[in-house]
Amino acid sequence: MKGIRWVVLAILVFASAIAYVLRTNFNIVSETMMHDLGMNEYQLGMVFSAFAAGYAIFQVPGGIFGYKYGPRFTITLIAVAWTVLTVITAAIPGNEVLSVATIVAALIVTRFLVGALHAPFFPVTIGGTIASWFPLRQWGLSNGLTSTGLTLGAAATAPIIVWLMGAYGWRSALLITAPVGLLVAIIFHSYVTDDPKDHPQITDEELALIASDRPAAGHVPEKGAWKVALKNRNVLLITGSYFCMNYVFYLFFSWFFFYLTDIKGLSNTDAGLFVSAQWILGAVGATAGGILCDILVRRLGIRSGPRLLTMAGLLASAVFLYLGAVSGNPVLSVVFLCLSFGCNQMTEAPIWVATMAVSGRHASVATGILNTGANIPGVLGGVLVPVTAGLFGWAAAMATGSVFAVIGAMLWLFIRADEPMSD
Repeated sequence: MKGIRWVVLAILVFASAIAYVLRTNFNIVSETMMHDLGMNEYQLGMVFSAFAAGYAIFQVPGGIFGYKYGPRFTITLIAVAWTVLTVITAAIPGNEVLSVATIVAALIVTRFLVGALHAPFFPVTIGGTIASWFPLRQWGLSNGLTSTGLTLGAAATAPIIVWLMGAYGWRSALLITAPVGLLVAIIFHSYVTDDPKDHPQITDEELALIASDRPAAGHVPEKGAWKVALKNRNVLLITGSYFCMNYVFYLFFSWFFFYLTDIKGLSNTDAGLFVSAQWILGAVGATAGGILCDILVRRLGIRSGPRLLTMAGLLASAVFLYLGAVSGNPVLSVVFLCLSFGCNQMTEAPIWVATMAVSGRHASVATGILNTGANIPGVLGGVLVPVTAGLFGWAAAMATGSVFAVIGAMLWLFIRADEPMSD
């Protein structure tokens, strides 16, 4: 059978979609859950930050774990954990049993663990599986489609969870979606191998194609690769840009549904549809970004291709975000915000491809560092966004993302993705 790598990619896209179903479902139930459990938006912000903290802190340890034990074992293990933690979240008692403070503490601990056990997914699947299973010239499309999977998973989550909440309540909505994590574990463990040559159906022709344009890896020792990556100028600059890009991402991921319902006054159903539209545009942007990244890398090289695409995507995202934040027309505001998110997602593929090119065979470790920096905004934003909104209004809180997007674009003037990491 030819094209085994494309089947592997399809599994990665599916797993990415399910990963986002099991991390986004909480965001959709959060507004209803907050009122049901007697919480306020500042306490909810702390819970959002707990997920981002676990996700950020365990990026590098997760990448190292995946590098040591392999993607197959790592993804199987964490996918099972996603199901278990979703069930635990749904089972946390209400304020007739526990005090609000205790409920908040339980949710903070649970969401921290959810973040920690989602953290290895992208460093291991992109820095590990995609880097091993695809030649460099197909990394952009592979990364883009993986991002498409996550955005489509999140897009499907909003209307499904809204419907399940209306029919069965927020606890049941979580419980019903929980078992899909087990499905990921079974499929991934059954089909995907850590090394393409170990797959029983792979051909010599496909193995030769995969190995045809490996980037130079530099001279980095097996042990301590994370220290070399942590001191590498290009890895740090790309991480800084991804930090800025993900500040915008977390504005949408954590607060968009809440913003539409509690601030704009939309119904849960209407807000769910708009959130789906946001994620669908994100899927279009991620796919387009992957295709364009491969084209630009072939035509302009690994230094200029990712740079041009990332700068264009971030600057366009900044403009649309600002227009959406200050627009007095609710429809135009939502349209601009959705377009901002679509442009934001165009930058996923070039950012990851550039990091993989710099770090070579140590991509699992370097992308762990990349995703650590990228998810710090989720920790800060969960607390700072409601504070900023309280002081200056929600328009100002949303518009701050434009500043970060512009800074993230400018950092690419100094990034050299064609310089391999070395000791």
